[in-house]
Amino acid sequence: MAFQHNNQQMMISNYKVGIIGAGISGIAAAKQLCHYNPIVFESTDSIGGVWKHCSFNSTKLQTPRCDFEFSDFPWPHRDNSSFPSYIEVLEYLQNYATHFDVFKFVKFNSKVVEIRHLNNHHHHHNAQHEYGTLLSGRPVWEVAVENNQTKIVEWYGFELLVVCIGKYGDIPIIPVYPKNKGPENFSGKVLHTMEYSKLDKESAKELLKGKKVAVVGYKKSAIDLAMECAQANSGSGGQPCTMVIRTLHWTVPSYWIWGLPFFLFYSTRSSQFLHERPNQTLLRALLCLLSSPMRKAISKFIESYLVWKLPLEKYGLKPEHQFVEDYASCQMAILPDNFFSEAEKGMIQFKKVSSSKWWFWKNGIEFEDKTKLEADVVVLATGFDGKKKLQSLLPQPFRSLVVDQSGIMPLYRGTIHPLIPNMAFVGYIESISNLQTAELRCKWLARLADEQFKLPSVTKMIEQTTQEIQIMKRTTRFYKRLCISTFSINHNDVICQEMGFNPWRKTNLFSEAFSPYTSQDYYF
Repeated sequence: MAFQHNNQQMMISNYKVGIIGAGISGIAAAKQLCHYNPIVFESTDSIGGVWKHCSFNSTKLQTPRCDFEFSDFPWPHRDNSSFPSYIEVLEYLQNYATHFDVFKFVKFNSKVVEIRHLNNHHHHHNAQHEYGTLLSGRPVWEVAVENNQTKIVEWYGFELLVVCIGKYGDIPIIPVYPKNKGPENFSGKVLHTMEYSKLDKESAKELLKGKKVAVVGYKKSAIDLAMECAQANSGSGGQPCTMVIRTLHWTVPSYWIWGLPFFLFYSTRSSQFLHERPNQTLLRALLCLLSSPMRKAISKFIESYLVWKLPLEKYGLKPEHQFVEDYASCQMAILPDNFFSEAEKGMIQFKKVSSSKWWFWKNGIEFEDKTKLEADVVVLATGFDGKKKLQSLLPQPFRSLVVDQSGIMPLYRGTIHPLIPNMAFVGYIESISNLQTAELRCKWLARLADEQFKLPSVTKMIEQTTQEIQIMKRTTRFYKRLCISTFSINHNDVICQEMGFNPWRKTNLFSEAFSPYTSQDYYF
């Protein structure tokens, strides 16, 4: 929908910095860019993003507290070994925003409905040019914002627009069904996890209790949902939940492998030395080639523990791909307590399918091999289309530039798209700790806006992003998730160097080699 406006008839408020979204990335960006008095547009009535709007009652943080905290705002009781619930995460984010007075920048119930690029001075999307400064002294983007309550649309102009709407929430991925074989054929209820997450605890329990539930998917949200279903159906009259699985992924019961802390295998400088990284020398490339057997051995070592610890072979849940592929694509899920205990009781069952093609019949789901699954409720844990959400906002030609031919966002330092001027993207690359990744890039972005350093040419930035994408493609078949977990320390090193900080952040060489990097290492 296009929202017409006439500059002579209505006032456009001009600001230096605008931020879209008040999730983790948005509040981190607002805090780091606070000296520009940014406006943060949040379409809902609260901060927190997916932690507020896409969490289930059982949702917990996937990493220890000390791996998920802002560098200048430690968790209370940060060494507590339990994983915080989503309620605790939201409380932590609220306290952070309150402590640093971020709320004064946020306009709640303010949905961005259109973005326009101003062509009143030269902007390129040509690889032969310099990118230019982020703050040019005049508005580059106009943004239409609709108030959810009054439906009044206001326009704002910005020199720099920071997009923090993320990859999750808003636009669900819905399977495509054969003609006349969609949910209209089904006598039960069909919903996506996005809708399920909006239910309160009692409504969710009522939806699942005593029902045959099919959960389509096998990532973290699907696993959590199956567990909630099993708990709701405990006792007399309970029905099993069936997980419909096309692609298997490795699951982990805890952050310990054969008695060793998990970080030793992938999250230290020494462990990441074995993995390919961008801009490596010929010697480093040779070492990477020679260390291939070591990488495979580490992956096999972890796999052996998981097969020993969990009944993966019993239930046919052992993936054929190596563990490192799931780690390199940020898809390693921590299992809820008692997940396989519920499977042993028959309350969680598994239906593996070889094709993504399936459809509805009156009493459930039918698959391509002609088998059927009876169900009263079908929940689609099929993910979100974050790129489509982003493309729906951006004007042409930027809409068609935002992803490359392989469907990946080519972001320099995970933040700047070389072909989109005066715009930054935070929260679109993933790592083992997305909060740490987002905060450090917001610090980098603030110093870039302050002109403390300059970007390389557009050509150089494209070369850099292309290198990173090629590494992801060589490391995992799930490369489209834009995950940097196998070379995250190197990625952070170059960001520190560009900002003028020593990339080696530890107090001694032993710690540098064998300790994990956390947000507190990047406190400056």
